Parts: sequence; structure tokens; C-alpha cells
Amino acid sequence: MATALNTIVVDLGTTAIKAAVCTDNLQFETIFSLPAPKISINQGHYVSDALAYLATVEQLIEKCQVHCLAKPSLGLCYQRSSFLLWNRNNGLPVTSLISWQDNRGASTCKELQAHNFQIRKITGLPLTAYYFAAKVRVLFQNQPELLQGLLSNKLCIGTLDSFLIWHWTAGKFYLTDASMAARTQLMDMHTGQWSNYLSDIFKIPLQFLPKICSSTGLNLELVDGTTLVTSVADQSAALLASIEKNDSEVLVNLGTGGFVIRYTDELVNMENTGYLNTMVYQDTNKCMYKAVEGSLNSISAALKPYPFESCKMEHLAAIEDIYCIAEPSGVGAPYFRQDIGLVFSKATDELTKQQVACLLLEGIIFRVVLILEEFNQQAEIHKVFLSGGLSALPCIQQGIALCSPAPVFKLLQKHSGLIGVAILVKNLPAIYNRQSEPILPTKESHALEEKYQRWKVWFTQIINSKKI
Repeated sequence: MATALNTIVVDLGTTAIKAAVCTDNLQFETIFSLPAPKISINQGHYVSDALAYLATVEQLIEKCQVHCLAKPSLGLCYQRSSFLLWNRNNGLPVTSLISWQDNRGASTCKELQAHNFQIRKITGLPLTAYYFAAKVRVLFQNQPELLQGLLSNKLCIGTLDSFLIWHWTAGKFYLTDASMAARTQLMDMHTGQWSNYLSDIFKIPLQFLPKICSSTGLNLELVDGTTLVTSVADQSAALLASIEKNDSEVLVNLGTGGFVIRYTDELVNMENTGYLNTMVYQDTNKCMYKAVEGSLNSISAALKPYPFESCKMEHLAAIEDIYCIAEPSGVGAPYFRQDIGLVFSKATDELTKQQVACLLLEGIIFRVVLILEEFNQQAEIHKVFLSGGLSALPCIQQGIALCSPAPVFKLLQKHSGLIGVAILVKNLPAIYNRQSEPILPTKESHALEEKYQRWKVWFTQIINSKKI
């Protein structure tokens, strides 16, 4: 049966790809899901198959088209920063799809450290191997034939969105949207255009990069009969579904990693605060919506060896004098300290696995609350919304709610990425049909709050005493 709203939305995640047909009030009649192509890991290189992504997404769109009228509108969101090079003549990849997780750009970050201040000023991002530019520079150094292929106009380069759109328009459109371009570390956040300065230092010719366009209002006729309206980064879609487009609300997402984010009118001073500047999306009038973001790295990896799911609120702060940082791959924004990873203030050899799990959960809660406090000092927070798999843990919910400077709510709607894409496709207001419930602290004891204050002192000492 065809839906009243003839719209297909797709979320291309790292572990799964989801597609749905949505109705006028953004209800999903059917959600289809397939595993994302497997990522191969070898000595810090994370790669997968771009053609497998293409085939999987096409399979899901075909399933959705059965439920639609002719020529449905299409909206997509993608994992940011994964990229590849492909042959301009036949569309076949000449590299693997290189994941955002890949660390081959680490040598570039060391070599270009003197440019870090200017890179931050232009992009709102620190120089790190996470982003496209550092990895591409190393790729061109190690395989100069790839750069020559671009210069001779035989190859294309781009993030996953560019590759898919190029295929689905038979090579007519070679583009990326502002939210994806902003995480390449080649786009100027102030202008929304590729930066000549960054092109020079990373040695990546801008004339061969995709055209930067708005995130919605594309209206591209695709070869499968759909019309691509929206193409945007996955985090951007989740934000649109979760928080208001002002600085009064904050989204805390806790999953594989974590981030704490809210909209902002002005770019933050990276040198003074260290927080990330995020381009949320660009609308049809070329207006750019921005956000400020703190991050927690690899928190699920820290928890994985321990029975964290059995931890309860009453277990937290039971050990008064051991503190924790729970980010194995290094403390994220605003600190960017890869030299400080999983740290305990004292030995834990005598503790049970559940006790260690509780210390790790405390470390995650306290890092989130510290970011919330700093955000609140800049502009008052009225509401905090929790999302992501780890946020379903009652002790995480209760711990953040107990220590937070603002009321905390749990988002109830699932598939925020799909909802956010649909909001953009239909030009609906942010948080359309948002569903949430308040998290009311049930623990009367002030033990966790008091431990948080002690943890802050310890954490500050760790951050200030260790040197990169």
C-alpha cells in the first residue's frame, strides 16, 4: 500500500544500513535494515567495499519503492569522513572505502603540527587523523599515481555520498553537501567553500574535489526513478530530530563513542575552549547552521570487558577514592589528549569486574557533566536530551540527571537519523513529533555529586600534569 507521503529515507551507518518509507507525520510504515559491509582492520587501516555499500543501499531503496507511488522523494544521511577514489570512466573504485576510523593520517598530523592553530581557525577542528585531508595526503605520498589520476581527470575522489550520487546520476553530478565537506578538514567553516590555504598544506588540489552544495533542496533526478532531495551527515540528521535549533537544549549521545552538542550562532574559539565546531547543515537559502561539540572517545571499548549492564545507581560512588577516565583511545574534545587514555587513580587489581565497570561508568557520567557545566557557563541550558545505546542504562540516566546543571530527558523515538532526514526532505521544523520523558533522580544520597566534585579536581590535575 502506498504511503500518503511519498518519501524514502536512508541512514548509512557504520554497522547497519536502514531505509524506510515515512508518512505525513513522519511515522515509518516499514523499516528495512541490512548489515553494512564488513570493515577489514589491518595495522590501523580500516577499509571496506564501496560497491557493496552501493549494492546494499540500492537493494533497500528497491524494497521501499514497492510501497511508494512513482518517483518518490529520497533523503540520505551518511557516516562522515569515509572516502574513496574511483574511475571517472566506469565508476569502479580504485581504492577501498577508507573508514573514518582509519589512522593512516597520523604521520601527516605530526608533520603539519605547526599549522594546527590555523587549521583550527579555518575549520573549527583540530588536526587529527580522523579526517579526510590527513589520510588523503598520506595516500598521495604513498601512491602518487592516484594524485596523477586526479590531475589527468581520470579519477574522482570523495566521501561516500559523492560516490553514490555520482553513480545514481550516471556521472552528471559530482558533489557533496556542506555538512560532509565540513568534516574533510578542507572546507572553510566561515565561507562554506573549499580553502586554498588548506589545499596547499595538505597538497590536495581543490579543483578536483566535489562541488559543495546545500544539504537539502537538491532535487536531483536519479536513474532509479527517485528524486534526491536531501543528502546530509548522520550526526546532523540526529540533531534535527533531537534538539531545538537554539542554544537552550543539548544532546548527549552515548554509543560507540560519545558526544555532547548544541547549536550555536557563533563559531567557538578553538584555541581558548578546545570544543569542536560542527556544521550541522546548510538550508536551501545557503544559511549554515552550526553547533559546538565535546566528545568522548571509545567509551564502549572501555566497557566491553566488564559487566556494566548489571551496574545499578546504588553501586555508583561506592568506592570513594578511586577515579577514572574511560577513553582508551585518548581524551576527546575539548582536550584532544591521545597520551591520556584509560586511567584509574589507583590500582584496581583487588576490585571485582562489576566494581571496575562502575568506576568506568562514573568516568563517562562525570565527563558528560563537566561538558554540560562548561556549556552552561557560556549560555544557560534549559534541557538535556539523552540518546544512544549506552544512555538506555538506568544508572547512566540517573547519574547524569543527578549531577547535571539542567533537567535531563530521555529521547523515546527510535531511528533519529531517519527522522532527521525526513524533516529536511519535507522542510518541517526541527524536533517535529519529538518524543521524550524526564529523568527524575531517585537517589537521595549526595555521594555521587560529592564524588564528582573530587573527580573534577583529580581530572584537572591529570590534564594539566601530563604532557604530549
